[in-house]
Amino acid sequence: MDVAQAFIEKSRHYLAREYPSKIQRCLDVLPEEMLWRRDDASENSIGNLLLHLSGNVRQWIVSGVGGAPDARQRRAEFDAREGGRASELMSGLLATLHDADTVLASLDERSLGEARRIQGRDVNVLDALYHVVEHFSMHTGQIILLTKRFAPGRVQFYEDAGGLAIPRF
Repeated sequence: MDVAQAFIEKSRHYLAREYPSKIQRCLDVLPEEMLWRRDDASENSIGNLLLHLSGNVRQWIVSGVGGAPDARQRRAEFDAREGGRASELMSGLLATLHDADTVLASLDERSLGEARRIQGRDVNVLDALYHVVEHFSMHTGQIILLTKRFAPGRVQFYEDAGGLAIPRF
């Protein structure tokens, strides 16, 4: 497998499997009343982060790379103080990730160098994909941290096996 194809496949793995599995594990143990909790106005709730991840992936990959219309309302992702239940938000995120995976499955080495304009930025497809994976990782980490705070001891991703971290997701 060439480097370009390996990059695309690993990106698909993170976005379609690993990160959503970790988020789902968090939502499975998160007390319902904590989904939209903010300790102050400058924080984002887990609900906001789920909306934001869906908006970002749809704008950058489905629209920006794949060419679908871009109807994102980014500010609304952060302004929401309440909204759907965890299962509804996760379903929306999974639908977006499915659409993004379809776009990513169509990419090849040549397409990674193609120019795009996304959020007013001139990028190539590789830049867009790298941005989305990095961005998704960061916010997945925030969801994990908040879940560990709101549901102490209830979420774990790895089992220690003699110094080896065995994934449990």
